[in-house]
Amino acid sequence: MSRNAAQSTVVSGPWPSSPAVLPKGKPERRAPPPADPAAARAGLTPAQLNTLEAMEIFRWRLAFVRRPMFMAPIPVLFDADNTRYVVIQEDGSLDEHPTLKLRS
Repeated sequence: MSRNAAQSTVVSGPWPSSPAVLPKGKPERRAPPPADPAAARAGLTPAQLNTLEAMEIFRWRLAFVRRPMFMAPIPVLFDADNTRYVVIQEDGSLDEHPTLKLRS
């Protein structure tokens, strides 16, 4: 019996800095992350900032902040392995099971 094994090739980086090719009719709506980390923190409540600083001690990082109209900002943090995420509520409490849907 002969077995045909599929061969794969791994291509090492560095990857080109050109933007990713998007499907036709689907423009990229996400804004690039701010170059200044302080800009992402701007507008967070004092309670959110305190919680964020405490989480950063445990190697969580601020990935992005959603800013819905007429509502408090929603900071989203990822753990060091990028496997879990949490949301900091307006009062500084953590939501470990947010209903937030993330795009990949």
